Amino acid sequence: MAGFSKTAPDFEDLLPAMAEKLGGDGLMRELCNGFELLMDKDKGVITAASLKSNAAMLGLQDLRDDELAGMVREGDLDGDGALNEMEFCVLMFRLSPGLMEESHLLLQEILEQELKTAGF
Repeated sequence: MAGFSKTAPDFEDLLPAMAEKLGGDGLMRELCNGFELLMDKDKGVITAASLKSNAAMLGLQDLRDDELAGMVREGDLDGDGALNEMEFCVLMFRLSPGLMEESHLLLQEILEQELKTAGF
């Protein structure tokens, strides 16, 4: 997250451990729960304002408004200035180096198996 990574507090990447413990479906349920905690209840999306109002819960209370807005921009794929549930989940996966590495290795393993099955 280029816009604010220098000022954001260090965090431990817990998604791989959560994925291992909860499985894929359980991890997705937890991500959905996290989205619901952070979203603007009236709009149904995460905005910079809703993130700010929940920043202390995340240990991000020291971030400036522009840094919180940068967090939202980082995951805003459709350019509407907010994160819907899908954008939030995609962002969480992108920000998890461990989970991305595991996904890459799993994809590589599946592709290798498919090639073997096809006789290559």
